[in-house]
Amino acid sequence: MKTFRAIGIGVAIWVLGVSAYTLSFFVPVLDNPEQQANMVLFTVVLPLVWLGARRYYKKEQHTHGYWVGQTFFLTAAALDALITVPLLVIPNGGSHYTFFTDPGFWVIGLEFIATTVLYWYAKVYTKKRKRTN
Repeated sequence: MKTFRAIGIGVAIWVLGVSAYTLSFFVPVLDNPEQQANMVLFTVVLPLVWLGARRYYKKEQHTHGYWVGQTFFLTAAALDALITVPLLVIPNGGSHYTFFTDPGFWVIGLEFIATTVLYWYAKVYTKKRKRTN
């Protein structure tokens, strides 16, 4: 696995995801802006991770999607712990504990891993099987 490549792509996914989350507060559509931001993040993560996986697998074809997805997610979680929580969550009355025990956080983490695994099976694994047959 090309770890630094996966971490770099994970950072890009995190930056774009946090940007979409933050920008959603400036376009009020729902009565609950927090719920709206979480829905935007949940929706935006799918294409971001899919494109991140596509970018990763352009140069590397051997690592299972689970490990790449896990690296993307752990990178995002580390950046959340270092940046998102202190700058966005704590000033609004939250804490690291409330952030990391929120079921929505873990659903998005599962989304990271599942999307990357799905990409791997759909785009990488099928090509490998075609070459061996």
